[in-house]
Amino acid sequence: MKGITVDSDSKVVEVRYAVVYAPKRSRGRFAENCVFLVETEVDALEEHDPDKKLYAAKVIGPSKSSEGQRIYYLDDWLL
Repeated sequence: MKGITVDSDSKVVEVRYAVVYAPKRSRGRFAENCVFLVETEVDALEEHDPDKKLYAAKVIGPSKSSEGQRIYYLDDWLL
């Protein structure tokens, strides 16, 4: 997502591979409970299941929203 800066010296907010539950792929941010972190891109691709609305992605986070929720921002869909 544009405007999100990742500090390479910090492990608080970083780019990670994940499987994201997304009823609509048009969103750019997701609540923590919709993001399932995995170790590698291959792991994310193995869990990708459009029939269940689970999509492999690279995400940035976690970050705190203005509402106080932990969220992840979409960096890119893998498929």
